[in-house]
Amino acid sequence: MKALHNLLDSVRPHFEEGGKLKRFWVVFDALETFAFTPGHVTHNGVHVRDGIDLKRTMFLVIVALLPALLFGTWNQGYQYHLSIGDTDATLIENLTVGLWKVIPLIVVSYGVGLGIEFFFAGMRGHAINEGFLVSGMLIPLVMPVDVPLWMVAIAVAFAVVIAKEVFGGTGMNIINIALTARAFLFFAHPKQLSGEIWIHDIAATKAAGTAVDGYTGATALGHLANTVGKPLTAPEVTGIMGMFSDGGMFSFMNAFIGTIPGSIGETSTLAILIGAAILIATGIGSWKIMASFLAGGLAMGFIFNGLALNAYMTLPPMHHIVLGGFMFGMVFMATDPVTAASTETGKWIYGFFGGFLSILIRVFNPAYPEGVMMAILFMNVLAPLIDHYVIEASVNRRAKRVAARVAAA
Repeated sequence: MKALHNLLDSVRPHFEEGGKLKRFWVVFDALETFAFTPGHVTHNGVHVRDGIDLKRTMFLVIVALLPALLFGTWNQGYQYHLSIGDTDATLIENLTVGLWKVIPLIVVSYGVGLGIEFFFAGMRGHAINEGFLVSGMLIPLVMPVDVPLWMVAIAVAFAVVIAKEVFGGTGMNIINIALTARAFLFFAHPKQLSGEIWIHDIAATKAAGTAVDGYTGATALGHLANTVGKPLTAPEVTGIMGMFSDGGMFSFMNAFIGTIPGSIGETSTLAILIGAAILIATGIGSWKIMASFLAGGLAMGFIFNGLALNAYMTLPPMHHIVLGGFMFGMVFMATDPVTAASTETGKWIYGFFGGFLSILIRVFNPAYPEGVMMAILFMNVLAPLIDHYVIEASVNRRAKRVAARVAAA
């Protein structure tokens, strides 16, 4: 590391003012601060002094994402081999197929996103922030594995420019970057984001032989959406709900472990909980938002169980939260410190309604089978309002206490 530091010091003059490469200062500064602590201090305003900076915060979030990333990569290979009837694929074979699909998505996400960040940093003349390190990883993890790369590139560009840079860059955005990218693709190209991914269809495999490239089918939430508006006793509905019973493809245990079709990083609740433990232990993720988000989802699930107007509403609340992107959104999206509520009471309110609306949208509007995306984006917009009224209520309570003490005196 000392040799690298000396190398950077030796070439620094070429990138500073007056050097031949001064236009590329932002690139040099980004590479240097990625490897070492920045050599400058703040000059304006009042800042909180802490032992952790943005770079290390982003790095720890990436570490927390690794369990979901690694399991999701393996699971994509596992689902592919199941779809062609190969039930004996090894760990390496599953990982190889998964990496072949996942790595290009990550490369495109970081390539496009960082390219735009470098451009805006150079244009504004400021250092490149590390905020996209996390967003660049989150975006591929919430995408179906077969989404075209050009769509990912467009979605990343839209999210970085419209949801981030126009507001001033890292720390200034009002809605989650990764969810903005997914929402853009969902509305611009709904067919590709409808959840049609590799799925086990052994009957079709036997009928077509083993030379197929794989079969695609609906995700768990896509199947459940097909039960809305149909009688509980309809044969189609009975068949779908059987897939969610013990021993079915989308059983609670399969969904908890993550061996079901789905977006890359969203299927394994177990892997996501490991990430949640890392975020809570390091103080980066708010346990209050996670706990209240979970409580909101369970509350809506119990309400639906009481109504039981269709088969979708009869799904147990605990089963609801391990399906789709609920847990991934709860841990990695809702807890984004930039777009979430900041006050302690506000975090409880923000999280509860985020989880509550996720299940509500999922069941009441089958056109949006993944309700967590819309719910979190909606709560991102409401977060400043929630904080405002929490602060106003606190100020009013204190004013009343002071008035009461003055009157008593």
